[in-house]
Amino acid sequence: MKKNLLLTPGPSKVPVELCEVLGKPIIHHRTPQFQQVLKEVFAGLKQLIGTSSDVYLLASSGTGAMEAAVANLVNPGDKVITVEYGKFGERWTALVKAFKATPVVLKVAWGRAVTVEEIKKALAENPDAKAVFLTQCETSTAVTPDLAIIGAFLKATKVALVVDAVSAMGTEPVRMDDWGVDVYCSGSHKGMMLPPGVGVVAVSAKAIAMIDASTNVRFYFDLRKARKALADTDTPFTPAIGIVIALNEAIKMLLAEGIDNKQAYYLKLAKAVWAGAEAIGLGVYAQPEFRSRALTAILVPEALNPKKLVKTMRDVHGITFAGGQGDLDGKVIRIAHMGAVDEYDILAGLSCLEKVLKEAGHKFELGASLAAAQKVFNS
Repeated sequence: MKKNLLLTPGPSKVPVELCEVLGKPIIHHRTPQFQQVLKEVFAGLKQLIGTSSDVYLLASSGTGAMEAAVANLVNPGDKVITVEYGKFGERWTALVKAFKATPVVLKVAWGRAVTVEEIKKALAENPDAKAVFLTQCETSTAVTPDLAIIGAFLKATKVALVVDAVSAMGTEPVRMDDWGVDVYCSGSHKGMMLPPGVGVVAVSAKAIAMIDASTNVRFYFDLRKARKALADTDTPFTPAIGIVIALNEAIKMLLAEGIDNKQAYYLKLAKAVWAGAEAIGLGVYAQPEFRSRALTAILVPEALNPKKLVKTMRDVHGITFAGGQGDLDGKVIRIAHMGAVDEYDILAGLSCLEKVLKEAGHKFELGASLAAAQKVFNS
């Protein structure tokens, strides 16, 4: 049986323990049993992301969580800052336009993330902006900004900080309340080690006031309904029951290991990938000060046909990397080190990468990426 190893930045590898939970018979969601699960999930998510405020669950992907943030915070004609340094920053802009608000697009060169100085400048030029929408882990470029510094600046203003944390929850550090994050949007299928199906939206008191004041049209993604249901430890509509139950177990696993310990481990995996790529003559796309611990975008010469490399690894060897997106299509391959991925998965991925690179005619010393990665793991 061919190996099937997911090293993609969503969906990510699901550990055996959670597969067993996902395989259990379903229960009804309007019962005391499921209400207890919800109670634990809400408490666990608050601990995981560092908030004492409301956390809502949606039966959706991470993009549903992002849409909920836009639909509930802005009105048609409102001006907001959307920060683009990859494909998912562009998604914020598209969502804002869909709800007929006015995005002021702050474009940042791909390969780096936005800085607080750039946000200060954008707001100085647009003092009537209502919110800043940015991405904590830009999955297309594998960069992350200094969210703590950005949040500290915006916390003292009336401007809301709305964060796409779809690839960041569980993988990148966050202290939502301390850092001044007002809306934190995520999903189940990346750092939380589960299939897609649960969207997560956490909101601050500042955001709740904006939600109540918004006149935007919304129904399924109306977070006012979610807040009303939350008072009874419930959801307004049918949740993704099995995934929510598994999410409860995933949160317990992360908290038992210690989220700081887990994120430090992801950073070690990331450093091993960076060292491994450079040892075989490939580059890491993201600038060093902005590199994510969730995934790495590896630069591959176009002559080696990165798309074909990804296809061969997946279809012949059963190891799945991701290709490039947008401007990086056909220029990078992306390997995730999030969720249930461990150092042995990374070594398997690098070994497969070496094999297909050698077959494609790339010149390097066989085993060099593995040796470089092992040095990191053994340090």
